[in-house]
This record gives sequence, C-alpha cells and structure tokens, in this order.
Amino acid sequence: MAPPPPARFSPDLYEFLKDLAANNERPWFHANRSRYELSVKEPALDFIEGFGPRLERISPHFEANATANGGSLFRINRDTRFGKDKTPYKTNTGLHFRHERARDAHAPGFYLHLEPRRNFFGAGLWRPETKVAYAIRERIADQPDRWTSIVSAPGFSRFTLEGDSLVRPPKGFDPEHPLIDDLKRKDFIATTTVTQKEVVAAGFMDTFEELCRTGADYVHFLCDAVGVEF
Repeated sequence: MAPPPPARFSPDLYEFLKDLAANNERPWFHANRSRYELSVKEPALDFIEGFGPRLERISPHFEANATANGGSLFRINRDTRFGKDKTPYKTNTGLHFRHERARDAHAPGFYLHLEPRRNFFGAGLWRPETKVAYAIRERIADQPDRWTSIVSAPGFSRFTLEGDSLVRPPKGFDPEHPLIDDLKRKDFIATTTVTQKEVVAAGFMDTFEELCRTGADYVHFLCDAVGVEF
C-alpha cells in the first residue's frame, strides 16, 4: 500500500485568516468556527503529526505534538490582558516545534509563522532570561570559530539573525571583541521568509524539513550553550 500523501496547507487557510482580520469579533468567529477547524486547525495538526518522524531524524529531542491544546499549534485566541489591542483572535497561525526541555528550561526551537503576506520560518531562542543570554554569549566567546562557521555557512546565508541588541557591550566582555555585535544580542533567532505559494505547494513539508536541517547547526550550538541535548 502506498504511503499517504504528505499533509499540506491550502489557500483556504489564508482566505480564512484574511476574513478573520476583517471581522475580528467573537460572534463572527463562532459563526465561522467550522471554517477555522477545516481550513486552519486540522491542516496544521495534520502537518505537525506528519512532520514528527522527520523532526526526530533531525533531532530526537524536539517535539511535534499534534494535540489540540498545549501542543505544537499555538492557540488562535489572543491574550488581551496586558496589551492595548483587545481584538480576541490572532490573525496568523503559529507552529512551534519545542525542545523536550522547554517546560523547565529556556531552550531553542523551530517555528513556522503563517499569515497573509507574511510567512516565515524561525530557528533559535527568543528573548532568553539574562543568565541564559549570558551563557550563550560565553559560548560564542569561547567557541568563536564554531559560531562563525555556522552563521557564515553558505546555506545559512538565506537566514537573518533577528531581534534586539544591547546598547553597550555586556558586562565582562571585551568591547573590542571581533564578535561584539553577536555578543550584544538579546535575541538569538534566525529567520527566513517563505512565500504563500511555497506554503500551499504539495512539497512544502520537504521545504520545511530542509529549513530545519539548514538551521540545525545553529540550534545545536544554542542547545550546547544552554545545557540541553540536541
């Protein structure tokens, strides 16, 4: 028996998210919940489940959790408690393949963001606590050749190191260090854009796997720095 075709996304996902952005209210969402389930949630969970064996071959320490709540799929509901924006729903879909230690340690992961006109892949660690950021900086300073070889690798050139940086060099590090710009980072995340055409293509799971593999050395470095297995 032939294996089932890889799980994939369809243009319906983007149509729903565009309509949600124009009607971001609870009555509209409840009236269109079946569209969300069929166009967004179910395809995303199928993709997560289908990607699990591939992710395990990249590293057995990351999780593709296809459970509906608390797994690799971010909730569509927004947390409106602290922000000025009180719209109840996110107008994007996020998939986060977390490290198995993510619940008790700051650990890097792989991320997929799907949104009309804004799709990207991310790998790494966003805004770690101060002591974790220092651990990464110390690893960069101790292993500059390894760090440089990873971020300057030809395949890695499609990625951009994103996030904020300190205004001044971090305490304890030489301001003249050749990697001072990297040592000043507060975020250690590498991203690259993907197109909507790529996302809805039949081979997108292959594309996503290749992105994870390309970012794997970067994630491995961060795992070593924060003391978790890769």
